[in-house]
Amino acid sequence: MKNITSEQLRNLYIEFFKSKGHKQIPSASVIPENDPTVLFTTAGMHPLVPYLLGEKHPQGKRLTDYQKCIRTGDIDEVGDSSHCTFFEMLGNWSLGDYFKKEMIPWSYEFLTSDKFLGIDKDKIAVSVFCGDETAPRDEESAKLWQDCGIDKSDIYFLPKEHNWWGPAGTTGPCGPDTEMFIKVKEKCCENCSPACDCGAFLEIWNDVFMAYNKLSDGSFADLKQKNVDTGMGLERTLCVLNGKKSVFDTDLFEEALNKLEELTQKKYEENQSVTKAFRVILDHIRTAVFMIGDDRGIVPSNVDQGYILRRILRRAIRFSRQVGLKEQGIVDIANVFIDKYKNVYPELNANRDKIQNEIIKEYQKFAKTLEAGLKEFEKTVKKLNGNVIDGITAFHLFDTFGFPLEITKELAKENNLIVDEEGYKKAFNEHQEKSRAGSEQKFACGLADHQEATTNLHTATHLLHAALKQVISKDINQKGSNITAERLRFDFNLDRPCTKEDLEKVENLVNEKIKANIPVVMEEMTVEEAKRQNFIGLFENKYKDKVKTYRIGDFSKEICGGPHAKNTGELGKFQIIKEQSCSAGVRRIKAILTK
Repeated sequence: MKNITSEQLRNLYIEFFKSKGHKQIPSASVIPENDPTVLFTTAGMHPLVPYLLGEKHPQGKRLTDYQKCIRTGDIDEVGDSSHCTFFEMLGNWSLGDYFKKEMIPWSYEFLTSDKFLGIDKDKIAVSVFCGDETAPRDEESAKLWQDCGIDKSDIYFLPKEHNWWGPAGTTGPCGPDTEMFIKVKEKCCENCSPACDCGAFLEIWNDVFMAYNKLSDGSFADLKQKNVDTGMGLERTLCVLNGKKSVFDTDLFEEALNKLEELTQKKYEENQSVTKAFRVILDHIRTAVFMIGDDRGIVPSNVDQGYILRRILRRAIRFSRQVGLKEQGIVDIANVFIDKYKNVYPELNANRDKIQNEIIKEYQKFAKTLEAGLKEFEKTVKKLNGNVIDGITAFHLFDTFGFPLEITKELAKENNLIVDEEGYKKAFNEHQEKSRAGSEQKFACGLADHQEATTNLHTATHLLHAALKQVISKDINQKGSNITAERLRFDFNLDRPCTKEDLEKVENLVNEKIKANIPVVMEEMTVEEAKRQNFIGLFENKYKDKVKTYRIGDFSKEICGGPHAKNTGELGKFQIIKEQSCSAGVRRIKAILTK
């Protein structure tokens, strides 16, 4: 296997699939637009769901990219050798074009050819779907792998929990997959397979053969078109190719790790405690940089994505405290990551000041929280009858004062006390169950569900955008949006609240255009042509080749991916239900459509 850098791996992957007729598309935002099923973009296919369901993509049927992704289900696991909250996914797609007989030989070629990754075929094992009531046993994929040169003994048939992917949310495109592994050590027993967690097999790539659409009732329907969706994790693949034990040993973290050692005067492998602290700091600061620095960037808050950002920043700050890293040191680490990625994701450099300022503000807020928590801890110690801090009290310190359990345990140890961790976990889990029940309702709608409702609301955002420009200021631009089946949410730049009169004028203007039954006209054109015709679009520097444009008479002209209603008369009555501040210089409107 080759020694390879992150930059080389990205370029090799993209160039390989360009040679197979694919067009490169830019990474989408880590904040999903118009999809309430997840808080963050969790996979490369996530932004492409409408096209996997059959909508035409302006770049054609063969696409490739590297996608920014965030997964936050295992935040507390970060600190080990493999877990990351932010990662990059290399991917390629067939939107109703090629399928298994093309994709599997291409996968083999990219993995084994000396021009690309140069992995010895005898080191590769693969798994395929064993079949169930949803889909049949995937003998076709197994045969294709054998034809490529993979020995039959290295092909494993595994159930849905191992060889089925999707959907990204509760509903949407999905299907059986074939996964590729590197054999990194001897099998633990005769029955060992990639499903075993002994560590003999390390996953490197995944080809998903999307032929199904999961519906809201849990059933599966055939997709209108068969798609291929692949994913190769950049961090994990770098580890395998370079023989590293951890993602933190790759060039992606090298400069930041060196800076962290310099600032703390500690060594990464000094002891287990320092190693874990370094990994948490590096992972969480990198993730925060991408969350804040995204084109649709967020700021710390107590809800939704902002809550997750606050949580990881405060966890990074807490571990920074253990190794002596101060406020400016955290900013210095953030700057190292910005410099590392700025040529790949230029939005990070463009938002450098915002990233630095938000980290500093959150550090200072958390410092006050820690101060309040310390005072409450002292009160708790004085009230104790014995040497145990009960679980409910420990959770109260966390829930009310933001005081993490680890700090409570540290302080308890200093005072010859112990913490009832099981009681804390019970109180925490009971609290989580209450929160989760609300979240399941909040994020119950998938892109494939309520298609008419979300499509109409999406079209209404175009009318709202145009109305705000006409009524309030031509300099207003979209800063973000989110659409469920029930309402639209639209963020825009404005340094003052909208007046009641302004909102009434905007609402009336939108309803006037709805009553006018104006056709919504889609046309594909180049970015240059769209600009010449005065279409507006977010993040125009990221568009390549052809784009989709939507025209609503002479009132609204936008570059957009869709989907949209065919005529404004389909929308119903538009009603603004709330206008509020979103962040500094950004306002937010929530609106509904009624019949």
